[in-house]
Amino acid sequence: MFQKKEVIYSETIGVCIVDDIVKLADNRKESYNYYLLRSVTDRTKKAYIPVENHTVQLRNLITLEEALALQDAADYAEKSELVRGEAAYVIEKSAAKRKQKNR
Repeated sequence: MFQKKEVIYSETIGVCIVDDIVKLADNRKESYNYYLLRSVTDRTKKAYIPVENHTVQLRNLITLEEALALQDAADYAEKSELVRGEAAYVIEKSAAKRKQKNR
């Protein structure tokens, strides 16, 4: 289970933050926990994904090493915009951490 404020990857909106975990009811009045995900690049994009039994792929972000390897891959340009965005986000955040650490 992902936690509030955790940055993850969703196959539907790309790199996103778990903005909240909310209870939503279905038409039988049964309530279920849902992740409220917001895109880190476009704050207007959001998605409600069930915490359990979701069909959308949700996962932790790739590592810096994976991002660099992906960016260097011959087929990088053929990857989806969301996948390329994930690699760019990971590389950018890593560079920002290093820069802050060296201050």
